[in-house]
Amino acid sequence: MRAYKTQMEAAKKGIITPEMETVAKKEYASPEEIMKKVAEGSVAIPANINHKSLSPEGIGAGLRTKINVNLGISGDCKDYERELEKVKMSIDFGAEAIMDLSNYGKTNKFRTKLIEMSPAMIGTVPMYDAIGYLDKDLLDITAKDFLKVVEAHAKEGVDFMTIHAGINKRAVEAFRREGRKMNIVSRGGSLLFAWMAMTGNENPFFEYYDDVLEILREYDVTISLGDALRPGCIDDATDAGQISELIELGDLTLRAWEKDVQVMVEGPGHMAMNEIAANMTLQKRICHNAPFYVLGPIVTDIFPGYDHITSAIGGAIAAASGADFLCYVTPAEHLRLPDVNDVKEGIMASKIAAHAADIAKGIPHARDIDNKMAEARHKVDWEEMYKYAADPEKARAYFESTPPADRHTCSMCGKMCAVRTTNMILEGKEVKFCTEK
Repeated sequence: MRAYKTQMEAAKKGIITPEMETVAKKEYASPEEIMKKVAEGSVAIPANINHKSLSPEGIGAGLRTKINVNLGISGDCKDYERELEKVKMSIDFGAEAIMDLSNYGKTNKFRTKLIEMSPAMIGTVPMYDAIGYLDKDLLDITAKDFLKVVEAHAKEGVDFMTIHAGINKRAVEAFRREGRKMNIVSRGGSLLFAWMAMTGNENPFFEYYDDVLEILREYDVTISLGDALRPGCIDDATDAGQISELIELGDLTLRAWEKDVQVMVEGPGHMAMNEIAANMTLQKRICHNAPFYVLGPIVTDIFPGYDHITSAIGGAIAAASGADFLCYVTPAEHLRLPDVNDVKEGIMASKIAAHAADIAKGIPHARDIDNKMAEARHKVDWEEMYKYAADPEKARAYFESTPPADRHTCSMCGKMCAVRTTNMILEGKEVKFCTEK
């Protein structure tokens, strides 16, 4: 029997858990260092006691930037096998987390399989599942009904849950008073807003927050405090609604930590590049240095079909400025449910942003693989380059698609390759072009 309920409780008691030891090895840190950060809340290790296949990861200050992949079944696309194919690919490409955002039918079949097979952390948004799980229309769902869905997900083994507890009546008042171009773009946030407006009641996740925390504590589920009022276009960024909710999330963070429940805080959304760094600082200050989980941010609104790129730009700036966890965005964002190729493009764009930020932040050993790639390029050793490439299959396919006459160069420069020329001179060789056969 564990002498603690959650990773945070263990850390506060000075207990180094197996999960902390695993994270310490992955992060080139001491278990004591990880324990201290978990105790203070600056690092979370989402690890449900019922997720037996999990390979634990730490999210937070001084650790590698992690990425999340969104998947799930919808009414228009309910092919379970196709979603599982995306899951396998996400794991193969090293995504640290997968969120099941299924919102159609009885979703537990897919989720149970996902938890059973995935070494990656699993997240959900219980609000999405409420209507299908309870088989009730929105107006007929009671506050206590919502908690039943949270408990069901926790029992199944979900490691972290997005709970939109911050969109209470105070935050809604700020949103209504100022107004917005895009209003509420969070799916869970809009459903709660509608429920609150139709019933006249307070947000059930806010009103019964202590009950939510008790459920999460029982299974060691990390709460990911959802940003229901995140901006859905760059013109809505850093407005009264977003900041009002953030202030509420700061208080909810402290209340969760009092119950030894680990916390992540979710953030924007769409945001111009010049606002990102300030928003990261603001979140860390208001939310007491809790790990920050951002979607993008998407830095311009006019590139549908390319939003994996707009989000990677924002994600790199955000992570370099303090964000700890990036939710991927695919080329299908704003357009349709992503297919397998979209998922791959989204993963790679997000990994680029995360790794670039880790280099900028000086995360231990982040540059090591880049230095190995540089050495392989210096030697013009293609097999070695593929070994260090994040997507070796694609790199090889590009090279082989237009093979050069001289295998020591690529087809762009041929014998005029700068690396080849410099190497030859430094080796005391003569460089020839016209007469060399």
